[in-house]
Amino acid sequence: VYCDKIRHLVDPPPPHLAGRISFHRLNIKNDSRLEGLIKMADLTINLAAICTPADYNTRPLDTIYSNFIDALPVVKYCSENSKRLIHFSTCEVYGKTIGSFLPKDHPLRKEAEFYVLTEDESPCIFGPIVKQRWSYACAKQLIERLVFAEGAENGLEFTIVRPFNWIGPRMDFIPGVDGPSEGVPRVLACFSNNLLRREPLKLVDGGESQRTFVYIKDAIEAVLLMIENPARANGHIFNVGNPDNEVTVRELAEMMTEVYAKVSGEPPLEQPVIDVSAKEFYGEGYDDSDKRIPDMTLINKQLGWNPKTPLKDLLETTLT
Repeated sequence: VYCDKIRHLVDPPPPHLAGRISFHRLNIKNDSRLEGLIKMADLTINLAAICTPADYNTRPLDTIYSNFIDALPVVKYCSENSKRLIHFSTCEVYGKTIGSFLPKDHPLRKEAEFYVLTEDESPCIFGPIVKQRWSYACAKQLIERLVFAEGAENGLEFTIVRPFNWIGPRMDFIPGVDGPSEGVPRVLACFSNNLLRREPLKLVDGGESQRTFVYIKDAIEAVLLMIENPARANGHIFNVGNPDNEVTVRELAEMMTEVYAKVSGEPPLEQPVIDVSAKEFYGEGYDDSDKRIPDMTLINKQLGWNPKTPLKDLLETTLT
């Protein structure tokens, strides 16, 4: 990891940030400087992860190590030195919804309890071991359990964040532009890449999976509330998403095509989308979650936070 995307904050820093930011590049799993940096800090926020779906199948060992084993020293040093930890997990830990196991025309599929995901109640349901796509979710769930156990047994002050598809300017990478030429980024960057190259957007298995998207500025407001209100945030797991911005991946592709044509002035492609299989796109062993709708009750109760930005507005801001 380099500081490229925050270079405008560190090299050189703007006047109002002078002396407030220092950048240290190190490997969290084996660098002796890590504990010293944690000891110096009042708060540690751990965002280190491999979190791109294309890697779950092709790099399952790296995915498991980066999201669980490599994170162990961070949790350990925070606990041993009585330092507060905000740990970034993922909505992937929920896996599949209960509703996904019901027939498509089953009336219970419409009941919120079968697809709305609640931090302290919803089960975490993953696919079989041969579906290596779940390596990320399993590793993230296990580190959550470790953090929670450190809190219960050793008094670690922690907050766990479960992001639900945070999107906005400067996210992810466009292959060959601001990242490696090989690889498949997450859906927003993947579709942006296609739009910039005037290529059809690829819909995996018809793009029927449903997601919610939240604007990065809204999400950062939620994290700031966690930082500034430890008494109300400690010991909790928070969904951070926007249930009002729910779309299928196909609908997202259609919306992005429309927004991009508006902000770029380029006409839409005659064939804006094409269908591909999950095996063709991600490789053998891919599986997917069907629907992720975050329950926002807890974060609203504890921190008074609600997302504000509608999906179309945040797409315009991102693609402009």
